[in-house]
Amino acid sequence: MSRLTGGPRWQVEAMRALREPVLLWFSMGQGRITIAGRTRGFHANNAIFLPPDTMHGFAVTHRANGAAVFFGRDCALDLPSVPHHFRLREKSDQSELAAIIDNIQREVASTRTGGMVAARHHLGLLGVWIARQLDEREDAHTGEGLLRASERLAARYAALLEREFRSGLCVADYARALGVTPTHLTRACKASCARTAHDLLQDRRLFEARRLLLDTRMPVQDVARALGYSTPGYFTRNFQLHAGQTPSAFRRNGGAAPGDAVRMRAV
Repeated sequence: MSRLTGGPRWQVEAMRALREPVLLWFSMGQGRITIAGRTRGFHANNAIFLPPDTMHGFAVTHRANGAAVFFGRDCALDLPSVPHHFRLREKSDQSELAAIIDNIQREVASTRTGGMVAARHHLGLLGVWIARQLDEREDAHTGEGLLRASERLAARYAALLEREFRSGLCVADYARALGVTPTHLTRACKASCARTAHDLLQDRRLFEARRLLLDTRMPVQDVARALGYSTPGYFTRNFQLHAGQTPSAFRRNGGAAPGDAVRMRAV
């Protein structure tokens, strides 16, 4: 968990998505996480499952410890297709989850024969643990039926945004596709996660811009084009407004944007 929370704020808090399932396990600390357009708090002994391509970002408000388990893009396990937030109150549940994760970590780090094979088996046990939690505990469910209308609309917007954020569409285009007005969409997003529809769109595009600038050698104009900006100049001005420096300077500085507070590291 320290690897996720120990970098610049944009790496943790900005909206992004992974192409593989992940389980976040917080054994200590607290904060807030936005998942699919809905913000909720998390505390110690909370586990959060995110399916692939789920837009999310979180802010740690108190020192966090735990682990992030990545299942891999080619994961063949039968995992949930929607996010779930497990608030583990029973010591037995906490101990069981911690033991499975410890076993995965130990086998991944092992130099013994069959370490990765053993790790995959323990990963399968983690999938069983998730299924049993969903089967046995009503408070583990966060299904669509339990969400308010604003949260359901924000979730639909987040899913559409994750698919189309590179297209150059504006909030009015997304609202039209969802069958609502831009005002109604923004109102729903603010009720669900205290952010406007435009904020979510900007955040997702800028995270991807930062990723491309750091992880690839794409010229700045190609990054702008890949994210649907009308001109490289507009992209540069927009990036500088939100990141505090030009795309070229951001790349040159290795992502250490001015004013980015380093997140508290776990002990």
